[in-house]
Amino acid sequence: MAAFILPENVFAQSNPGYIRIAKLTIDSIKMESYKAALKEHAEAAVRMEPGVIILYAVYEKEHPTHISVFEIYADEDAYQLHIKTPHFLKYKATVQDMVKSLELIDVIPIALESKTKISN
Repeated sequence: MAAFILPENVFAQSNPGYIRIAKLTIDSIKMESYKAALKEHAEAAVRMEPGVIILYAVYEKEHPTHISVFEIYADEDAYQLHIKTPHFLKYKATVQDMVKSLELIDVIPIALESKTKISN
């Protein structure tokens, strides 16, 4: 069971970080391969990149090929570094034929509240 820890004081009020939501639709035949690639990528990014604060990926219960990834980075520079890392580039190359659609949505936080640990 994985535990995710949100570091204390990650964001000062003047810097809410860089937050986006990725909405994807995955080819149903390739769903298990996609989930494995996404999990490998997210684990590497959070472990290896100090600027990657959170990568939470979920799929819709009624539409399991619809994936949403909630991403929080320390700032936009951390995001720009993230998309150039070897593990991100490997993920993109691995899943390019699995992803039917991708929408990236930049968002502004209203409330980012969390317990210290979240288990999946």
